[in-house]
Amino acid sequence: MAAAGLRRGRCLIVTDDHVGPLYADRLEQALLGAGWSPRRYTVPAGESTKSLPHLQKIYDVALSWGIDRRTPVIALGGGVVGDLAGFAAATLLRGLPLVQLPTSLIAQVDSAIGGKTGINHVVGKNLIGAFHQPALVCADPETLATLPPREWTSGLAEAVKHAFIADADLLAYVEQHMPAILERDPSVTHPLICRAAAIKAAVVGEDEREAGRRAILNFGHTFGHAIERVAGYGVFTHGEAVALGMRAALYLSRCLHPDLPLERADRLLRQIPVQGRLADLPIPALMQAMHADKKVDGRTLRFVVLRRLGEAYVTADVSHDDVEAAWLFARGELD
Repeated sequence: MAAAGLRRGRCLIVTDDHVGPLYADRLEQALLGAGWSPRRYTVPAGESTKSLPHLQKIYDVALSWGIDRRTPVIALGGGVVGDLAGFAAATLLRGLPLVQLPTSLIAQVDSAIGGKTGINHVVGKNLIGAFHQPALVCADPETLATLPPREWTSGLAEAVKHAFIADADLLAYVEQHMPAILERDPSVTHPLICRAAAIKAAVVGEDEREAGRRAILNFGHTFGHAIERVAGYGVFTHGEAVALGMRAALYLSRCLHPDLPLERADRLLRQIPVQGRLADLPIPALMQAMHADKKVDGRTLRFVVLRRLGEAYVTADVSHDDVEAAWLFARGELD
C-alpha cells in the first residue's frame, strides 16, 4: 500500500460474512504490522447487499470513526463487496482512496479492475454508481481455493467473455483446457486469470469511462441483466446470467455475421454449469427488462456482438424478431 502512495494511518476494511472469517484477521494483522490502524465493517454476503441501506451503514461507520480524505477503503471480498465499498469510497468526502483485494474469480478477472462502482435499484442492476479507479488491486489466486463451486463457474463466465471479445487464442486455450479449468488446476487456471485480467485492464486503459471501446466488456450483459431482474437477484448468479446472455448474444452475432462459428462457441458456453431455468422466465418480461439497461441509448437497445471470435463491437442494428429469436436460442428452443 505504501508503494501505491497511500499514507499510513487509519483504513476501513469492508468485507462480508463469508470472506471475513477466512481472511480478515490475517489482513488486519498484516496492516497493524505495517503501521496501519484498521477498522473492519462486515456486511451480509449476497447481491441484495448492494443497496442504499447497506451503503448508508458504511457511511455511518466511516464518518463516526473520523476518517479524512487520505483514509483508504479496503474492499476484501468478491464483486458485491468491491462494488459497494468502491461506491462508498467514491462518494465519502468526495472521494477516498480505494484498495481492491478481490477474493472471487469474477472479481479478480473483471469487477475489481476498471473503477466501476455502484449499487442496485429496483428498476435495474448497477443503476446508481460512479467511476472511481482503485489506487491498488491485489489479487491472490490462492483465495480462490475456498470459493464455492457455483461462484467459481460464475467467474469463469466473465473470463470466457474476455476471450470472446478480444483474444481468439485465449478462447482456444479455454476450449482445450476446460475440464482442468472446471477442476481448478492451478497450472491451467493461473495463466487464464492473468490473461483475462490483462484484457480487462487493457480495454479500460483505452476507454476509462465507457465512451467507446470499453462497452465491448458488456458482451452478454444486456441479456444477462434482464435475466437477473426478471428472475430476481440471487436466482441466477451474475456469471450464470451472463453465460446465458452470451449464448443469446452469439446468436444475434450470427444473424449479422453468418460465418460466425455459432455451434463451436455455444458448445463452449454450454460447458459452464448454470443453475435455474431460463425457460421459466417469460420472453415478454425479459424484453421489457432489457429497456431498463444502462446501455439503452434513448429508447434504442444497443448490443455487443462479435464480428468474429475475438473481435467485438457495439450495434443497434438488430431487429426485434432477431432479439426474440436470440432469447429462444438461449432457452434451447431454437437451433
